[in-house]
Amino acid sequence: HVQLVESGGGSVQAGGSLKLSCVVSGYKYPTYHIGWFRRAPGKIHEVVAAIYNPGGRSYSADSVKGRFTASQDSGEHTQYLQMDSLKPEDTAMYYCALNPHGEKWDVFEQYQYWGQGTQVTVSS
Repeated sequence: HVQLVESGGGSVQAGGSLKLSCVVSGYKYPTYHIGWFRRAPGKIHEVVAAIYNPGGRSYSADSVKGRFTASQDSGEHTQYLQMDSLKPEDTAMYYCALNPHGEKWDVFEQYQYWGQGTQVTVSS
């Protein structure tokens, strides 16, 4: 079975940084995406970044481009989301998820496995 365990959330002042981690285990897919999503109260899931494997190609959404960067360790088992220049509107529950289809990085329905989420709160 696939497991994703997230950590690294917390509270930070606007302009600060956080780095989220996602430990992935149990996967058996030759190609896949690890996506980073966020969901604020009253809003739908928004994909903010992703990594495609093999190769580690990274993607980011326009809303966070230049501020958020997805990366991974050399073994692909630990994923990271570096978040810089945080804004209050970045406040949300953040999730990592696995898309085993390898087709698209930014389609919610493609992701089948999800972490438990980690809360990010950005204060003014």
